[in-house]
Amino acid sequence: MLSSAEIVPTAETRPASPRDYDMIRRAIRFLTENHLDQPELAELACHLGLSETRCQKLFKRWCGLSPKEFLQAVTLDHARRLLQGSASVLDCAYDLGLSGGGRLHDLFVDHEAMTPGDYKRRGEGLEIVYGFHPCPFGEALVLATDRGVAGLAFVNEDAGEDRIQTLADMTGRWPLARYTETPEHTAKFAARIFDPQRWSAEHPVRLVLIGTDFEVRVWEALLRIPMGQAVSYTDIARHIGKPTASRAVGSAVGRNPISFVVPCHRVLRTDGTLGGYHWGLTRKRALIGWETGQIKPADA
Repeated sequence: MLSSAEIVPTAETRPASPRDYDMIRRAIRFLTENHLDQPELAELACHLGLSETRCQKLFKRWCGLSPKEFLQAVTLDHARRLLQGSASVLDCAYDLGLSGGGRLHDLFVDHEAMTPGDYKRRGEGLEIVYGFHPCPFGEALVLATDRGVAGLAFVNEDAGEDRIQTLADMTGRWPLARYTETPEHTAKFAARIFDPQRWSAEHPVRLVLIGTDFEVRVWEALLRIPMGQAVSYTDIARHIGKPTASRAVGSAVGRNPISFVVPCHRVLRTDGTLGGYHWGLTRKRALIGWETGQIKPADA
């Protein structure tokens, strides 16, 4: 099992400029749509209109893996390997009593949940600031209260979304809150969240979980899944004491408002398939592949 203290990105594994993501997104889509043919580097480079050397370097600089290694990282076999012993991933976290800033979670986050009453008021009286920021996975929308990060979403290009639609999706969760666009405030959160070198147990990212009691319990379970591991919806249902509620767990995972930080992308179907992802399966594959590239080979 990995801790973030064991994850030491180098210049080769660190994500490249966020501007590269559109090219990488096209590459991921091509690799995914043609994975049964196991396309060679030359085919991918031709599709992207790049030289083979440029294609290889760009891809490896972005996630620390070659296109071939990335392809292997998001195949069904890899997903199934991630799920092997998945129940024990959560068992270990619970048995060790991991919680708060000391939990075995690569972002070293701390969190609090709003009261059920706060949630039922649909955000009334809540002041939320927001801003759009470039990140290794495209454009991210960060929302925050005076207590910490309340939301993180991605502009889902694959679904034809733009900033307006992404913002509407997030603000619709708490429609009576007051929203102010203040990117200079949310930029500090985006900078820390997407830079592995700034993940610190001493200075955890503060989260504010706003949802029903059931949803918050599911999201807290997600926070216990370490980088490089995956669990199934059934595993989470069992760990929150609702072993027959895997469908409800799936819905709660889909409503996770803090993408990446609360790692819903690490939940797969029991058969090892990726399942869904609110911000697009291309991005889910990108997240899994990028995380694979951040893990030292000896720990993978």
